Amino acid sequence: MFTYNERFANVRETLQKFLNGMPVDHSTHVSKTIIHSWKRCRDFGVDPYLRQVPEGIRGKPLEDLLHQNEEFIATSIPYLENLYNHVKGSGFSVVLFDKEGFIIHMIGDEDLMTRHARDNYIVGTCWAENVVGTNGCGTALTENRPVQIFASEHYCKLAHRFTCSGAPIHDSGGNILGVIDMTAPYERVHPHTLGMVAAASYAIENQLKLKKAMDDLMKAYCYRQTIFDSYEAAQLAIDRTGIVTLINRKGKELLKLRSSDVGKGLAEVFHESENRPFIGTIMHNTSIIDKECVIYRGDGYDKYTLTSLPIYAGRNEVIGSIITLNGIRRTRRLVTDMIGAKAGFEFSNIIGEDPRFIATIEFGKRAAMSASNVLLLGDSGTGKDIFAQAIHNGSKRKKRPYIAINCGAIPRELIASELFGYAEGAFTGSKKGGSPGKFELADGGTIFLDEIGEMPLELQIALLRVIEERKVTRIGGSITTPIDVRLIAATNKNLREEVSKGNFREDLYYRLNVLTIEMIPLKTRKSDIPLLVHHFIKRLNGILNLDIQGVDRKVIDGFMAYSWPGNVRELQNVVERMMNVATGPMLTYDLLPPEIRFNTKQTMYSYDNASLEDMERRRISELLQADLTKDEIAKQLKIARSTLYLKMKKYEIS
Repeated sequence: MFTYNERFANVRETLQKFLNGMPVDHSTHVSKTIIHSWKRCRDFGVDPYLRQVPEGIRGKPLEDLLHQNEEFIATSIPYLENLYNHVKGSGFSVVLFDKEGFIIHMIGDEDLMTRHARDNYIVGTCWAENVVGTNGCGTALTENRPVQIFASEHYCKLAHRFTCSGAPIHDSGGNILGVIDMTAPYERVHPHTLGMVAAASYAIENQLKLKKAMDDLMKAYCYRQTIFDSYEAAQLAIDRTGIVTLINRKGKELLKLRSSDVGKGLAEVFHESENRPFIGTIMHNTSIIDKECVIYRGDGYDKYTLTSLPIYAGRNEVIGSIITLNGIRRTRRLVTDMIGAKAGFEFSNIIGEDPRFIATIEFGKRAAMSASNVLLLGDSGTGKDIFAQAIHNGSKRKKRPYIAINCGAIPRELIASELFGYAEGAFTGSKKGGSPGKFELADGGTIFLDEIGEMPLELQIALLRVIEERKVTRIGGSITTPIDVRLIAATNKNLREEVSKGNFREDLYYRLNVLTIEMIPLKTRKSDIPLLVHHFIKRLNGILNLDIQGVDRKVIDGFMAYSWPGNVRELQNVVERMMNVATGPMLTYDLLPPEIRFNTKQTMYSYDNASLEDMERRRISELLQADLTKDEIAKQLKIARSTLYLKMKKYEIS
């Protein structure tokens, strides 16, 4: 067995032979690992007679390097200090290198650290094999395993006074992060020193794996919580005993819960005495899908749709449940969106240039900005339904539901359940769980009650109560539901007369008659007929896949002479009928329906048997009755406005 000095001399002699180009085989003096390292160093062109380690990195590059390895250093320091505490005062230094061989942290005895500084063995210098030859850091990095480099085994003579014990440190994926090394004068190092270093390396690796696992768990938790919080529905997780384990953001907001409720039982969180049916439903049912429920939260009852699904661990082992609660309002808004409960028309879609009609539109726009009830009056076909949609779309409720119901089209015995809904078991054949009415579905939006004059008297009382209390109770139910609904009603009846006849409640009439809009019949705004006709042709061309280019002047004359009892709706139907039977690109006189042709012929006949002055007088009177302006009448007659006034004076037309 060699002494340290004898071993030092034997190894140095072997190294000198190698440097002199003599063949060297591994022996008891030098291992294969060392000889292979020497060969690499020779190939790298490393100077074996280096007197000092080359200058390392300083300043900003060093700051960047330490910042990049900040987590690695912080994790390793406790283990470096623990290792050093075992050898403190015995001339050892403990050093941490990065994966490129740069020193990134070191601790040691003061006198040794001073000596290291003179040799440039400091933070920022590189100890890779291609820089300073065989050493505890560089060779451990290359071999990717723990190595101990004894004194003269170092390729460069500047390190022959020391023995280095280095072990690589890997991340959880097996990639090298760096090296931990213990260095001391060679006579003070024991073979067991390498075991201590390898154990520290293993401990650091385990700590890094644990830290990554904890980071992964935290990320998974954050992902889970973010996903959980992203739902626009209240969600809770409970274990199989009913203990709340998670509450999402919406759950705290919608159900007025707190983070401190996690860990409490469902019965405690929701006050079992007040919510026994709700809690019982969850605890006694493994799976619940979209069941309507009621929860009391201290200031009243609120309705929700409940879904509760089991959480499985392993094979069919239920470990808890995910409870999802949607506010009934949100659910109904989703339903109304899905069934297309939206208003399609806006004021910009309404066609007309008649001054009175324009004034009506402007008043409708002002009504849209109000929260008051609106009553639309006018004959059938004047566009009450279009105005109702435009008012909704011009209001703050335009993104909320728009529900239209024709009170005259629903059987008398069904209209109440249609408007107010019904509770489960309210009548034979009623839907399980009951059904919401149109007022509940329209919550937050607008409900349009067309033909309100047809509503039965007994139902008018219920409607009045809903309007006044802003609450609705389903037929056969006992729970009242608050609603926020804008009401627009329409009728072609004279409601004042209906009130005097006892067919319509006076108090309801005054509730509805806040903002009243009287629709302009087509017969009093005939100047809009050409505009409407061209609009209908353009729109129907796309719908009917036709290519009608225009309309004959005689057709327009026929339209102008007709009284239009069905108003704009009748005009649209006539244009559509003519387009469907047209054989050419123009709508011609022969395509007019008989009732319009007959009316036109009668007018022409009367003109044919009259003098020119009579015809002129009659034409001016008709245009004035159509509420046209003087400029518009003069334009149609193709005369100057001053001439029109002279003719009116001549024919004594006021």
